Amino acid sequence: MGAKVLERFPAGAPRGSWPAEEYAARRRAEGQPATVVMDLKADAFLVVVPARDEDGAGDRAAGQGAATA
Repeated sequence: MGAKVLERFPAGAPRGSWPAEEYAARRRAEGQPATVVMDLKADAFLVVVPARDEDGAGDRAAGQGAATA
């Protein structure tokens, strides 16, 4: 199953700062199942949600803006 990337955050945030986690928490408060994952190659945290097709089924092929989680 694929995932849609909502936002990217550099891994070098100041000590005690968790911008990706804070962003994901706001999305979850809005009802989106947001999760934070690490993109090791890009050295960034990604906030992702499960990808959806137009019929509501899971994404079968990861396209642009999608990552496998």
